[in-house]
Amino acid sequence: MPWKAVSAMSLRLEFILLAQQSGANIRALCRRFGISAPTAYKWIERHRRDGPDALADRSRRPQESPGKTPRAMERAILRIRSHHVWGGRKIRQRLENLGYRDIPSPNTITAVCRRNGFPPEAPHRPQREFQRFEAPAPNLLWQMDFMGDFALHQGRCHTFTVLDDHSRFSLGLSACSDQQHETVKAHLTTIFRRYGLPQRILADNGGPWGSCGNDGYTKLAAWFFNLGISLSHSRVCHPQTVGKDERLHRTLRFELVSRRTFENIDDCQRHYNRWRTIYNCERPHEALQMAVPASRYHVSHREFPETLPPPEYGGNDLVRKVDPKGTISFRNLSFKIGRGFSGCFVALRPTTTDGLYNVFFCHQLIDHVDLTNKTPHNV
Repeated sequence: MPWKAVSAMSLRLEFILLAQQSGANIRALCRRFGISAPTAYKWIERHRRDGPDALADRSRRPQESPGKTPRAMERAILRIRSHHVWGGRKIRQRLENLGYRDIPSPNTITAVCRRNGFPPEAPHRPQREFQRFEAPAPNLLWQMDFMGDFALHQGRCHTFTVLDDHSRFSLGLSACSDQQHETVKAHLTTIFRRYGLPQRILADNGGPWGSCGNDGYTKLAAWFFNLGISLSHSRVCHPQTVGKDERLHRTLRFELVSRRTFENIDDCQRHYNRWRTIYNCERPHEALQMAVPASRYHVSHREFPETLPPPEYGGNDLVRKVDPKGTISFRNLSFKIGRGFSGCFVALRPTTTDGLYNVFFCHQLIDHVDLTNKTPHNV
């Protein structure tokens, strides 16, 4: 019968001693011991060359593994993984961008990371079927939003983000102590000075940009209109409308915010600045076919005006000034336009409907007034 592992060495030694006897029939012994002739001669030769110790089982592992990832490549993979919470695809693309050759597959890279104690990146959430939209060029549409606030050692951080829809380029990543109008306007001014003005900005229905609610547009919206920027709002309770910015928030939380604590706003902003540079210039983006956002973005040709001239209206427009309460007087009647336009001049233009006038601020239609029922109606 074939040799069993528990008695292999003793059976091999017994076979060899019998085979060494004068007149021994090797093939007959092979049948008796249940082994093949090549196996028998292999053990006889080993015993002759190295003695009884050579009869122990040897590892079948090859001395060399041509398919094994070279150590230098492993070090390069682990160096990137130690700085970034990325998976195999992003690491492979980053290695390619750095000029490495003969880069292993994403699965091999993931295996190298796991073997060295690095867990894989966050699992992908199951995707629901929905219609994807992307602006056809940079600066046609920006998205802005606040990420959920979190505690610092000193105070809390409200993270304000601005993203270009086409390129996914992070235009602004600001650690703020509040979500007030003045704070947002100051950060947007810095962004506008550096990158120029977009055609349109998309935001949710939160403050301070707000939506067309009971009091109409906010002061921030009025500022946008004066700059020639259109403002759109997502549907209520539908954050997917600003989904690209929401996706950036999820990445930011996973790669940075959830992995450390921050002393204060300044400490948080320093880390945000470093992370934003990596996000824009180093981190491959799957939605961009593994390109980096900076490769698809260019600054806007529309310069930010440091001084805004008052809006100009046509000679046939009926111009009225909005009072501190957000109302105008027209034909001895008061109509509520919105506190966001307090102190500004608006223009009324008649429509084809008798008694109905459209209300414009700069080039933006913001409301209309109906003289027949004497009540304002927001558009």
